[in-house]
Amino acid sequence: MNAPSWKESVIYQIYPQSFKDSNGDGWGDLQGIISKIDYLVKLGVDIVWLGPVCESPMVDNGYDISDYQQIHPRYGTMEDFEQLLAKLHENGIKLIMDLVINHTSDEHPWFQQAISSKDSPYRDYYIWKEPGADGQEPNNWKSFLNESAWTYDEPSGEYYLHLFDRKQPDLNWDNAHMRQELYTMIRWWLDKGIDGFRLDAINMISKDPQLPDAPADAPHPPGQEFYKNGPHIHEYLQEMHEQTFSRYPDVITLGEAPSVTMNEVVRYTAPERHEMDMVLAMDLIRIGKDPKDAWGSQEWSIRELKKSVSDWYAGVFGKGGYALYLSTHDHPRIMPDLLGADEHEITAAKLIATFLHTIPGTPLIYQGEELGLGNTTYNQIEDYRDAGTLAYYEQALREGLSSEQALARIHRRSRDGARSPMPWDDSNEYAGFSTVEPWIHLPPAAKLEGKRVSEQENHPDSVFYYYRQLIQMRKQNPMMSYGSFQLLLPEHEEIFAFTREWEDEKWLVVLNFADHEVNIDWSGEEVEWADHMIKLHGNYTKFSRPVDREDEHTMAELQQLRPYEALIYRM
Repeated sequence: MNAPSWKESVIYQIYPQSFKDSNGDGWGDLQGIISKIDYLVKLGVDIVWLGPVCESPMVDNGYDISDYQQIHPRYGTMEDFEQLLAKLHENGIKLIMDLVINHTSDEHPWFQQAISSKDSPYRDYYIWKEPGADGQEPNNWKSFLNESAWTYDEPSGEYYLHLFDRKQPDLNWDNAHMRQELYTMIRWWLDKGIDGFRLDAINMISKDPQLPDAPADAPHPPGQEFYKNGPHIHEYLQEMHEQTFSRYPDVITLGEAPSVTMNEVVRYTAPERHEMDMVLAMDLIRIGKDPKDAWGSQEWSIRELKKSVSDWYAGVFGKGGYALYLSTHDHPRIMPDLLGADEHEITAAKLIATFLHTIPGTPLIYQGEELGLGNTTYNQIEDYRDAGTLAYYEQALREGLSSEQALARIHRRSRDGARSPMPWDDSNEYAGFSTVEPWIHLPPAAKLEGKRVSEQENHPDSVFYYYRQLIQMRKQNPMMSYGSFQLLLPEHEEIFAFTREWEDEKWLVVLNFADHEVNIDWSGEEVEWADHMIKLHGNYTKFSRPVDREDEHTMAELQQLRPYEALIYRM
């Protein structure tokens, strides 16, 4: 099979400052990651996505880059990076880096030159506009911090655009010289031997040149329809691919492209278009969130999951590529936001793992997800570090919310909840992450009981081992990477059931997303049931089943599922 290797892979995201501190400064670093490569090997992942480690003022935790070709001293040195890359490769693991090219830091030399003079050749590397007719901002666009997307530069009398923090000015991709400088930088990293990139905010690089006002009823934040999937986006991606990725064998590209239709995903990822390999399928990460309020929550249903999985399969699978994820550094963890608390926590974590690894698409695990870690809440606003969270708190108070009301929303929605350090062991009060107080708090020790790596990695009934077995199954069964998908019980409000089929083999996956027993009536399903089926895996199996052991079970087991039960059968 000559298919791209990423289709058969499992990706593991490392948020470096929260993974492992090696030098006792409370901040995760490259040597810390190197010290835990054996852990990644034991888990079995194929690709590591490393969060940004380049030089940065750290206003946005490294997504504000001031030098693309230097390592931030907090993470170590370029020699440390090269050692990490070599050791990952020695163990058969590929490394993709975060490539942040929609914007830079305002401390980047390009921007420093741009603000020095309107005549500077670097001025046009960014997006500038004179004040509007009323002397205010050029348009009504808002940044992702819910502030104006424009900041005034008093010496020049012009505003510059920033879709994120005001210290992250957007690059002007319409400038050909700027693009060439970025391509030179990309080739420099690929020459080092890295295996590809996660392309941050990549569908925002082409803006409507007219920069028009957003309509009054525009979704939050206003302006998205004019800076996402813009007029030259495919032209620029194809140019970048031709001048960078195409020149190196087996480069992997994974794009962050929010607000895309299935047709747009295919345009971004169809192999013959030479743009990207995959985009992140962001539908799943948004379930339970209020689309009109970034800090709001809403009821969710299993039907939303079914619709998302079915839409991506029908619209993209086999035509383009996408990665599936349920947790990330930019979003709260799914546990226990949507399900899985109290006595069912471990079972629910295994259910989530089964779902992620058996639906069509390339699975992406966020560090700690394989331990069943939950979303961390902090006691007071001073414990939070994320600039967007702190800005929202002040805004909420101005709008009349009490501190308690604002914190309740922040506890559930802040991305800091997913950023607390990895708990490695119980050697000290910092769970073995560091020898000193980390940059952001860990949960209390009681909340970590049973969830530390040391308590799970050698325990055959742990969440870690369950993830490990699913990853093994993926390596051994092309079904999980290439098999067709057929949804069963489409209207059921608690059960997610489907079949996967590849060549002469067919699997049945049945997932109970309810916290109680559920009876299932299969009579309306047109499925050719076998008298006996082979049970491959299940999350109620004592000491999780080795993948090479097969037992026969009858249909009786499928009539009633226990809370959060997950079952995989060969039919």
